[in-house]
Amino acid sequence: MNLFTGQIRNWRDWGDIFQSIPAFTPLVEYILYKERLPAVKIENLTPGTNAVFKAGRYVVKIYAPVESGVDQTADLQTELFAARRAEKKGVPAPKLLAHGFVEDKYSFAYLITEYIEGAEFQSAVKRMAGAEKIAFGQKLRAATDRINTPCEPFNDIDVINGKRRFRRWDNYPERFKAERLAYMRTHDFGEMVFVHGDLCGDNILVTPPGGLYIIDFADAVLAPVSYEHALLAFELFELDPALLRGYFGDFTPEELTDVCFDGLLLHDFGGDVVKRHIGNPDEFQRLDDLRNKLKAKINESI
Repeated sequence: MNLFTGQIRNWRDWGDIFQSIPAFTPLVEYILYKERLPAVKIENLTPGTNAVFKAGRYVVKIYAPVESGVDQTADLQTELFAARRAEKKGVPAPKLLAHGFVEDKYSFAYLITEYIEGAEFQSAVKRMAGAEKIAFGQKLRAATDRINTPCEPFNDIDVINGKRRFRRWDNYPERFKAERLAYMRTHDFGEMVFVHGDLCGDNILVTPPGGLYIIDFADAVLAPVSYEHALLAFELFELDPALLRGYFGDFTPEELTDVCFDGLLLHDFGGDVVKRHIGNPDEFQRLDDLRNKLKAKINESI
């Protein structure tokens, strides 16, 4: 077959083409035919790492081939595991419809789910009043409580000892990085559970009237629950008091500080989240600097 005519020699090539409807249309149409689904107009969806397209009532995700320099096989296996687990646990997530490979110019893995009509949280929250935010926070907590439970290992990611996951802290002072590693090795973070890992504004869809769906489980890992909660507090909620109250209930600033401190130190995106919301890397000479700035930011917000 010669469905895909683009050139993928590295990650830059993939980044240049992965949102291209003309480049991917023949491949998507073949996948739909292969899975006995109707050929329909193909549209772009919010970009992520992989090629994702809306095809009528379906979402077709095509994973970057190994020629991109990144083997996405683990992401596919993680999403398959997560989709089946979500359905079993009653988590509001799109239903998995099909998955497989197409051997074309490159070997393309793909996954098809149902398309959910809804607004991305980052847009929907702008129209929410305080009471709606509290109610939404409560609904999201009910969903993540179903997700954040123990399960068998489903990928080989080690959130505590995996050195490849430290790169977002590279620009922080040496003393800070050394104290972080020592803390990671000795601190008891609690039970390891399944976490989504990337509950950001475009991975939660708000459906009328006030429902929600969680999408894109490619970053799911086994981790302490603080891993999930810290990203929610800072990246999704941006410390909005009503959303925090709905999700965390009657928390104290000290309790939230502890959760966010542990979760951000562990999180694959933690170093970037700290830079976006708390301070520049050179402001953190020691771990206590992060804890103190976290506490001040939380107290200021709530």
